[in-house]
Amino acid sequence: MASLYKTPLLRLKRIGPKKAAEFSKLNIHHIGDLLRFYPRTYEDWSHPLSVAEAPLNETCCIRATVTSASSPARIRGNMIIYKLIASDDTDDLHLTFFNQSYLYDRLKQGGTFLFYGVIRRTAAGYEMASPQVLSPDHAGIRPIYQQTSALSSRSIEDAVRQALQLLPPTLNDPIPDEIRQQYQLCGLAEALHGIHFPETPAAAEKARKRFVFEELLILQLGIGLRGSRKTPSTEYRITTDHTGEFLQLLPFSPTHAQLRVIQECIQDMRSSPTPMSRLIQGDVGSGKTAVAAAVCYTAVRNGLQCAFMVPTEILAEQHFQTLSRLFQDTGVRLALLTGSVKAAEKRRIYDCLCTGVIDLVIGTHALLSEPVTFSRLGLVITDEQHRFGVAQRAALASKGHSPHLIVMSATPIPRTLALMIFGDLDLSVLDELPPGRQTIGTYLVDESKRERIYAFLEKHISMGRQCYIVCPLVEQGESDLVSAEEYAKILQKTVLSHCRIAVLHGKMKPAEKEEIMTSFAAGEIDILIATTVIEVGINVPNATIMLIENSDRFGLSQLHQLRGRVGRGSEKSYCIMVSPSTNPATMERMQVMCRTNDGFLIADEDLRLRGPGDFFGTRQHGLPELKTAKLSDMVSLEIVRTAAQQILSEDPTLSEKKYAPLRFEVSRLFASTEIFS
Repeated sequence: MASLYKTPLLRLKRIGPKKAAEFSKLNIHHIGDLLRFYPRTYEDWSHPLSVAEAPLNETCCIRATVTSASSPARIRGNMIIYKLIASDDTDDLHLTFFNQSYLYDRLKQGGTFLFYGVIRRTAAGYEMASPQVLSPDHAGIRPIYQQTSALSSRSIEDAVRQALQLLPPTLNDPIPDEIRQQYQLCGLAEALHGIHFPETPAAAEKARKRFVFEELLILQLGIGLRGSRKTPSTEYRITTDHTGEFLQLLPFSPTHAQLRVIQECIQDMRSSPTPMSRLIQGDVGSGKTAVAAAVCYTAVRNGLQCAFMVPTEILAEQHFQTLSRLFQDTGVRLALLTGSVKAAEKRRIYDCLCTGVIDLVIGTHALLSEPVTFSRLGLVITDEQHRFGVAQRAALASKGHSPHLIVMSATPIPRTLALMIFGDLDLSVLDELPPGRQTIGTYLVDESKRERIYAFLEKHISMGRQCYIVCPLVEQGESDLVSAEEYAKILQKTVLSHCRIAVLHGKMKPAEKEEIMTSFAAGEIDILIATTVIEVGINVPNATIMLIENSDRFGLSQLHQLRGRVGRGSEKSYCIMVSPSTNPATMERMQVMCRTNDGFLIADEDLRLRGPGDFFGTRQHGLPELKTAKLSDMVSLEIVRTAAQQILSEDPTLSEKKYAPLRFEVSRLFASTEIFS
């Protein structure tokens, strides 16, 4: 099908430049794009019912003959109403159309048609208002496509019918014959006809099953190819494990999970000629920073430099202070490099990194700036991985000669999904919390508890505690939501006017955000009203309450991350979720937060309910958009993962002729992402 991907839509009848521009709004530029633009749903016109047997108040298809028509009548608003009666052997059907003279003229008395709509029973008999109308020759299952204001589903359907007629007799099917047979999948031609114009619901499902398999296969092969690209050997192999020395520095006993993950990293750095590439994921409070510090200590003791990159200045400052205290009197030389560091200090740090005087640098995106060079960069660590893209990780690693890489994430991801999305990384899981970590009391309440909520906040603030209030980002046109700024003004003028209140949101300048977070951390602010910019990494032990407004607007994983901002000190902490929703499904989803503090259980539920978007943000993970498959379909993921491994074990680069169509589809799917950067 490669040639059709290069054939413009203008080749099709009834498509000129203006209509082609409308198709482009749907990302359809060529005929191949059109064939891969699948219906979002279907209308079943294949089994017309009689008037009497049609289910009331449900959408159905009726076959009937027009028996009479009333004269058009003009009603309010200059609207013209058309009334007809169609009959079959069982009863009459009263039809009403509005401002559709072309349809009224077409429905000649004595003509038999299919009427598709909702049938109701009134005193006058059976009625159907504004039904769709087709000739009986067009009975069947009709595709319904995503459309634009100027491009109807019917226009897209017409174009797809033409495109299918252009298919060559033999197609280059991306899925090899033996794989299709093994997994009982239909061929590409059958699938394309079946997905667009299925003769039965079973045919549509058969085609959908094939395209789900194909999309996941291409996705997993793409990630597998990226992970299998030849990695240069590293000169930074360590010879001695200094973990025992490091553990003597800790003021607490590490968990078994921390010890296991530390050893997994050390083993990678000792045994393999290729650099370590490892994802460490763990729940909030599972001790990822201590693991990173342990690996850095051994790396430095083996003569290597380490770079530790985090997404915000205040988080960099916190890590710098924590590691400076931990490594005091050990001889490990640290530096902090962020955008707000003064120019003279930056120049000193640049010189010290270049000459090897600094062993460990903690910083933000400032580490990626051109003046930063290293003498012997052997270990790169990025924290909060969903805030950094693949390209940014690679940019920091490029400042060394194939350094070891650790990527850390506080967003628990189901293992199957993690293995798929981070196919180029080995996976370590911190699945154990340190003993004594307190449970955060979590409550879901409605608006009727508003006064009690504010009284609760006031009580804790009077005791010297601090509070977060999170508001969802207000999108344009959402007049029912209050922005963070408006919320702050209301509280300052009313119930909490005596409290020190500040606002934090993503549109502020970085320096302004850092100043507010620093003040909050220093105890100079009682209540911080914010959007989800506080989701990442800030550690304020004195903050004991997280109040989340319109909490139904957030996914479970995001709510769990927000909850993790409190409960970091010795005082009992609380998370209060306020929601006006009365939807039973929404309430069931939110109650998951009240039942458990286990981030991995929450991640599984979030994936099942909402898909993977919450784990990664909009497109942070660099994955292409899928059309039929869902990453929450864990059963299909596991099946297809086996097939992908089978193919790559036989042909790691997809260079054999039989895999050429697969290679083409992989390149096409990943063309707009940074996954291969």
